[in-house]
Amino acid sequence: MAVTGFWLVALVTGQEWWLAALLVGYVVVVPLTELLYGDADEEAAEGSVDETEAVQASSADTDETPLERLRRRYAEGKLTDEQFERKLERLLETETLEDVEDGAAVRERETERP
Repeated sequence: MAVTGFWLVALVTGQEWWLAALLVGYVVVVPLTELLYGDADEEAAEGSVDETEAVQASSADTDETPLERLRRRYAEGKLTDEQFERKLERLLETETLEDVEDGAAVRERETERP
């Protein structure tokens, strides 16, 4: 936004270098800013990977499967539709639905034992 404002002010005030500012801004400044600071979606994705690792680490402490936890968080309104779908895809990439169901069955059998 700053790049656009800069070259537009130069254009409106009659500066001859407005085109150079436009080109340098969009060809150099914007890509460098993207490389240095990244995109909010990428940061959110990286954060959710860390969150996924934390969830997997804490899943040993609870009887709730990752899929159940994801469904619960979505039902509680803690996740948007997009976040839910993205996390569900990531979860299904790492484990199949059958693995999740088998894990739940094993946990049920373990809790039934005296």
